[in-house]
Amino acid sequence: MLWIEKYRPDSFNKILGQERIITHLETFARTGSLPHLLLCGPHGTGKTASIGCLSRTLYGDYCDENMTCIQTGDLFFLGRKYLEENEKYSHIYRKDESLLVNFKNIIRWHASLRPLDAPFRLLVFEGASALTREAQQGLRRIMERYSGTCRFIFTTSHPGALIPAISSRCLPFFFAPLAGEVITGQLRHIMVEETGDTGTLRDDDLDLITRAAQGDMRKAVMLLQVTLQSGEPFDLVRFSQTETNVIANAIFSAISSGDLHAATRRIETLIIEYGLSSGEVLQELKTVFKREYNDPRIAAAIGDTDYLLSHGNNEYIQLNALAARIIGEIFA
Repeated sequence: MLWIEKYRPDSFNKILGQERIITHLETFARTGSLPHLLLCGPHGTGKTASIGCLSRTLYGDYCDENMTCIQTGDLFFLGRKYLEENEKYSHIYRKDESLLVNFKNIIRWHASLRPLDAPFRLLVFEGASALTREAQQGLRRIMERYSGTCRFIFTTSHPGALIPAISSRCLPFFFAPLAGEVITGQLRHIMVEETGDTGTLRDDDLDLITRAAQGDMRKAVMLLQVTLQSGEPFDLVRFSQTETNVIANAIFSAISSGDLHAATRRIETLIIEYGLSSGEVLQELKTVFKREYNDPRIAAAIGDTDYLLSHGNNEYIQLNALAARIIGEIFA
């Protein structure tokens, strides 16, 4: 069994590193007063787990009946094929209609379902940044019509992809990357549960796994399982050699040559095509900076951008501004 599933939080008190947000969600669940929500932040920081805990607290034994989760990334990437092969949508899907029309019909149908022993039900959009602009426009009107009996929750690592008509209707919560000590503590707990010994891995290996995870608990747990079950020391270099590193190098090459257009295009490639969050893009750029450059002005620019992104600002604007700032201050 994958440890990321085995150790997935099933109650609010098991979600680590997001105490302020969890306090609000617990209050919503306790009072039964819940607005539409926008949960944004990097992968592996607790967004999906929080929704599961919210549903179980609100509905108890009826949590499955009162919550529908739409995997928007799969739906809009695979299109009609996804709807045709998914039994959950087989009774709603119409072959003679477009993907957009089918999407609207599916959302209307699930939003109009009567809640079971509850005043409202939940409609969750995982990976909401995959929603096309047309789909979001149609969704806005559905939210207006069914807001009395349905709450809409959007999760995404790219909040800038949502149109204002959607994001302004939601209460936003930003799930920040988890602190290193939080991740290391959870890894030690899992190691004890699985092996009965905190000394199975050296502290240096745990620190390397925590650093490689870059605030992503899910990635850290996965790396821990691979390392323990392989019986080999954790190799940070081997796990860090990815296609995204190559693109990050290309971004800095474009920046150093003063080509802002090429740099921003490659930044968008990491976000849109590779699905990286803004924080993950910044981490890739930090890796290249530490290896190839030694300029305090670049460090200051990256630090300022990291601060702005941690407060939920538009990722495209801030990352593009970072590239422009480095070109203007250093390579102009």
